[in-house]
Amino acid sequence: MSTNARAKVKFPALTLIARSRTIRAMEDRTRLPPFATSALAPRHTDDRSGTLFKKLTDKLMVLARKITKEDLDEQVSKLLPIRTLNEIGVDPFGIDIDTTRLSIALLVYLHRYWFRTEVHDVANVPPGRALIVSNHSGQIPLDGVVIALCMALDSDQPRFPRAMLERFVATLPFFSVWFPRVGQVLGTPENARHLLEKEEALIVFPEGVKGISKTFADRYKLAPFGPGFMRLALETQSPIVPVAVIGAEEQYPSVTDLQPLARLLGLPALPIVPQLFLGMWLPLPTKYRVYFGEPLNFTGDPDDDDATIEEKVWVVQATIQSMVNRGLKERRAVFW
Repeated sequence: MSTNARAKVKFPALTLIARSRTIRAMEDRTRLPPFATSALAPRHTDDRSGTLFKKLTDKLMVLARKITKEDLDEQVSKLLPIRTLNEIGVDPFGIDIDTTRLSIALLVYLHRYWFRTEVHDVANVPPGRALIVSNHSGQIPLDGVVIALCMALDSDQPRFPRAMLERFVATLPFFSVWFPRVGQVLGTPENARHLLEKEEALIVFPEGVKGISKTFADRYKLAPFGPGFMRLALETQSPIVPVAVIGAEEQYPSVTDLQPLARLLGLPALPIVPQLFLGMWLPLPTKYRVYFGEPLNFTGDPDDDDATIEEKVWVVQATIQSMVNRGLKERRAVFW
């Protein structure tokens, strides 16, 4: 069976999505969450570019299958949240099936061969709603990409997780377009609540910008967690899966964060990464190790006072810090 034929069998919504696009989607606006309708922008400017994009995606998927010996199309067919698509094949948060397939076809090399990710206990991710809570580092959110690939490609029960994005991501070239098209969403309580009610898995980084922009001197020292994820877990009765990522801190080591200049430029952070000044734009090929802990379940009132919520938050942060410390102790070297 040809690649195109396989795509038609496994992705019956593809043709419908490509032909329907904006007009019918906007007519269907009332069926979608009000915070999600902005994601219904057309994916390609015309039918010809859409056809070329799909052909490119199909070829890259075939190539990735030959190199990795993995049937990525089969895996994607299990992952995509078809249950969240409306009758015209549109995900309310903007996911585009071919963009997702293309992204997996490219990022699998990063996962398998560049970072050579070592995955531990991914089976701890339960079915149904879950908050995947992790430490955050590396200047750009490749740790989130790797966690998602671990859940999608390395689990016997693959999941299509959504990441809660910082607001500043919407201002970044390329990423502001790419992230919604692969199903990732702005990290607002309304978006998170809606997805958990649909039994989705959400990747959350409670350290926020302070975590991802840490300097090399502060590597693997978790910044204080915000309480929002805990209130959300209590409100939706969602289990929390603690995750520790080892390896991301060294991919773009930063010597300092020019906060005064960052504020002047309207940026959340301005890390100084020496390798970029040497023309080394790719992340260093550190070896990633990702540890999934056993789910944590909490009970209580999501509207409790901050002190009560912070006690629960501390349990999660202490658990992840302990997992990070254990992972560092077991690591023989940064690059292998």
